[in-house]
Amino acid sequence: MAKPNYAFAKRQRELAKKQKKEEKLKRKAEQGTQGEAPDEPEGAADDVAQDQPKGDQPSA
Repeated sequence: MAKPNYAFAKRQRELAKKQKKEEKLKRKAEQGTQGEAPDEPEGAADDVAQDQPKGDQPSA
């Protein structure tokens, strides 16, 4: 029977943690940039939302 390679398993866990942490930081950075500086004026975003019908309400 083969002997388990604990060092390899530990390294794989560390790499997975590091990758997950980097992805989380990247998502947070993207969310932060979306909320800070909108490209459109404030009123333009409301007009776009009204043009798209919602599934709950019948369109008039």
